[in-house]
Amino acid sequence: MDIIFIHDFRLDILIGIYDWERKAPQTVQFDLEIGIPDRAKPVEKIGDTIDYTKVVARIESSLRGNHFPLVERLAEHVAQLVLQEFRSPWIRVSVTKLSPLRNVKRLGVTIERGAKT
Repeated sequence: MDIIFIHDFRLDILIGIYDWERKAPQTVQFDLEIGIPDRAKPVEKIGDTIDYTKVVARIESSLRGNHFPLVERLAEHVAQLVLQEFRSPWIRVSVTKLSPLRNVKRLGVTIERGAKT
C-alpha cells in the first residue's frame, strides 16, 4: 500500500472538557498517514491519488466552529472523514495538544482505522 502523509498540520480549535478549554482555542497538531487505494495503473495525475490539499481544506472546514471534548473524539472524527470522503482504505491519525498543561510539552493520541494491505 502506498501512503501519503501530512505532518505538523496545526489548527487552533476548541478542545477539552474544562470550562477554560471551552472558551479559548488551543493549538492542535495533526499528523496523518493516509493509505492510497490500490490502482491498476501508475499514479500520473492528481485524479489517480488522494489530493492532500483537499484533505487539509476539508479537515479545516469540518473543525471550524466545533468543540471536541477529547483528543480521542477529534482523532476519530478526522479518521472517519478521510476514510469516507476520500475513500482511503486505511489511516493513522495522531492528534497532539501543544503545551496543554504546566510542565507538559505535548500530549495526545494516535489511532489507526481501516485495513492496511
